[in-house]
Amino acid sequence: MITQPLHPKGPSFSRIITGVWRWNSLSSETVERLIQTSLTEGITTFDHADIYGDHTCEEIFGSVLKKDIALRKKMQLVSKCGIKFPSARRPNTWIKHYDTSEDHIVWSVDNSLKMLGTDHLDLLLIHRPDPLLNLHEVSEAFVKLKAAGKILHFGVSNFTTSQFEMLQQFLPVPLVTNQIEISLSRIDPLFNGDLDLLMKHQASAMAWSPLGGGKLRYEDRDWFGKASKYNATYSQLALAWLLKHPGNIFPILGTTKPERITEAAKSINIDLDKQDWFEMLKWAMGGKEVA
Repeated sequence: MITQPLHPKGPSFSRIITGVWRWNSLSSETVERLIQTSLTEGITTFDHADIYGDHTCEEIFGSVLKKDIALRKKMQLVSKCGIKFPSARRPNTWIKHYDTSEDHIVWSVDNSLKMLGTDHLDLLLIHRPDPLLNLHEVSEAFVKLKAAGKILHFGVSNFTTSQFEMLQQFLPVPLVTNQIEISLSRIDPLFNGDLDLLMKHQASAMAWSPLGGGKLRYEDRDWFGKASKYNATYSQLALAWLLKHPGNIFPILGTTKPERITEAAKSINIDLDKQDWFEMLKWAMGGKEVA
């Protein structure tokens, strides 16, 4: 597994990232195995959010780090904040909404650090664009957190191109990524400017649901014999298709099975021929060739 910077000013992440959003249903032994398998395969970056697992996934992950304090130095941690929803763990919230106020961002980071048992996050993302987002407050929060050493880098998630540009205009630090949905079942970012804007800013996309959340139905498609040509599974080909893009897309795995992590890691060694890449795009476009 190789590592690459998301942005010229960092951070450097493994090209494939392990996401933890469904790990709250797993035993502590399985969580520990998922972490160890990821690291063994060279996947050193882990994607969190404060809300994952009804606000429990960070704490579950942190319990493993507390058992082996040397693990933290072997990995990079990403987390997201800004979404609130009704939960027994958040009794004062009665409706799902966004909160990107300075106070909430700072509080969320402090809580994430406590849950994870670490003194810093390598990357913090605003989870969703907030219609009440105050640019000055977000900027103040980022400056305060970076000065305190609690956050090394910043980015956003699910922002449109105009929202990304608007926020970046007010920040003294670069947004190093926009975490967006992109896969062979959602190719819009190739054409709607999402990836173009990130490349303009020398930032990289982090791709959530890179395998389409089960919507690709690989078993119903032969993809022109590419599985046998590359001696690869369909999921490995789907990841290799993203990795081929010159914008340095970082796919985020959503699996709860260690063997799937091992399988996915091998996709880094697949170098798709350009024509194969376009044939897969043609399939994703419903059989339509590029103009």
